[in-house]
Amino acid sequence: MTGSPPWSDAAPAEWWERLAARLIEALVFGVFYYILFVALWAAFRTVGLLEAFDGRLPGVFACLLAGLGYTVYDWTAHSMGCRTFGKAIMKIRLEPGGLRRGALLKRSLIYPGAVMVMGIPVVNVLAGIFVFWVGILILIDRPLQRGPHDRLAGTLVTKDLR
Repeated sequence: MTGSPPWSDAAPAEWWERLAARLIEALVFGVFYYILFVALWAAFRTVGLLEAFDGRLPGVFACLLAGLGYTVYDWTAHSMGCRTFGKAIMKIRLEPGGLRRGALLKRSLIYPGAVMVMGIPVVNVLAGIFVFWVGILILIDRPLQRGPHDRLAGTLVTKDLR
């Protein structure tokens, strides 16, 4: 059938499978964030910058670096194997495979890219609302359960039946 999406035969992943995959990854990157935070806190305290910014600067930088790391990881993992380690554990994958890296970069910058700004006061509220909104859109998009990041890249998260 001409013009049909490349995932027409694949079963979309359930919302809870996608959420579980992100939570698994969040645990790992949460540990990475806390290691960065402690290291930056010690470094800023050593040079005397900790008091100048009311102790918030290490958290902001740690969140930016961990969020950037997560975004780059998400982009690289989807570019190379169509899934992240959380998706592999949950047996789901991103379809269609072989997408242009530019499309996957847009997908990663929208979500989880919003995580990069979660450590900035005030902006973190807006980023949290955005991430919540993405989750709601995935829930209400029937039957494919695609978020705005999926729509932008032309992707679908499917069950991996291999």
